[in-house]
Amino acid sequence: MNVRAAAAKVIYQVVDQGHSLSSALPKAQSEIKPRDQALLQEICYGVLRFLPRLESVAQSLMDKPLKGKQRVFHHLILVGIYQLSFMRIPAHAAVAETVEGTKNLKGPKLRGLINAVLRNYQRSQEELDAKSVSHDSGKYGHPGWLLKMLQQAYPEQWENIVEANNSKAPMWLRVNSQHHTRDEYIALLEKEEISVTPHSQATDALLLDKARDVYTLPGFEQGWVSVQDAAAQLSAEYLQPQNGELILDCCAAPGGKTAHILERTQDTSVVAIDCDETRLKRVYENLERLNLKAQVICGDARHPEEWWKGEQFDRILLDAPCSATGVIRRHPDIKWLRRSEDIKALAELQSEIFDAMWLQLKSGGTMVYATCSITPLENCDQVKAFLARTSDATLIDNTDPEKPGRQILPGEENMDGFYYAVLQKA
Repeated sequence: MNVRAAAAKVIYQVVDQGHSLSSALPKAQSEIKPRDQALLQEICYGVLRFLPRLESVAQSLMDKPLKGKQRVFHHLILVGIYQLSFMRIPAHAAVAETVEGTKNLKGPKLRGLINAVLRNYQRSQEELDAKSVSHDSGKYGHPGWLLKMLQQAYPEQWENIVEANNSKAPMWLRVNSQHHTRDEYIALLEKEEISVTPHSQATDALLLDKARDVYTLPGFEQGWVSVQDAAAQLSAEYLQPQNGELILDCCAAPGGKTAHILERTQDTSVVAIDCDETRLKRVYENLERLNLKAQVICGDARHPEEWWKGEQFDRILLDAPCSATGVIRRHPDIKWLRRSEDIKALAELQSEIFDAMWLQLKSGGTMVYATCSITPLENCDQVKAFLARTSDATLIDNTDPEKPGRQILPGEENMDGFYYAVLQKA
């Protein structure tokens, strides 16, 4: 499979068919040569980051849009424009390989059109690029509803958030403290001439100066270290799990936080629940590599009576299903798959889970409510509403009661966007 053709198919599946990038991309990568997989990922991520800008250029260069069965060739054109605009691939190679992609896509009659569009872009690139960023959607690379929400919620920070969302995500490591302290692992990395920066609050977190193959990291296969953003690692800092406790990780897939709890404690019983059987496979895989054990359950968090007959939990990490608007730099398809109406629906689901999980918490127990979202409706507004209707719940971190919890914005200390609120049951 030609890499550009594979990229066009992935973008088509995401934009036109509503598939997630995390499902479409791995399948496409399996159909191309291993050495080309990183290039395919770079192209797919890049096109989705700057989609409105690329669409504007394509629209200016075509008399009429490609529709129906020809839509995948429209996305092939976007792939070509992205390479010419953002990548260091020689222009002649970018054009030739993109045109060659018509063979794999069974549209050889469109070779001339695609070649002409890309050549015309080269000739008028400066003018077309300027036009493509003359409107907010093209300039900021976000849909209108999301841009409006960011501007209203974060009037002083929204431009920084947009910039972070459109950047490449860094690679964070989580050191397994059952094998090494963070300083000990830093020493191992230094021997391999791998540079890292420790996080100021996530005590197991290291930021790699440059992303690399995990199998080049000391002891990765032995479970000495995992890949996890520092913002997600803060869940253990807020949960403060103790030895011998019964702890629930609610909505646990893919299992990074479950593993972190187990790495931090001894003789702790951890129950990991998620409603998605497919995603739970990742939990099993992570636990196996790290040689850790947890009780993994597939179930609906709104109805714990269907899957849990045991005693109440000492601590609950409620990593609620959310819009994932805090991790757009890792999943740029979120911008185009989410709709404004999704936020209200998700907030209602979170509220149901919040109430159900609170009943599963022991008196005196701790619950950490967390999302990888940056919308107030899912975060501080959600916690305010919960506190207002729940008499035995107390916010135990020192935050503004009007804006409870901690909102981490994308790019803050190079982290993903995340939200945390710590609650205690009377």
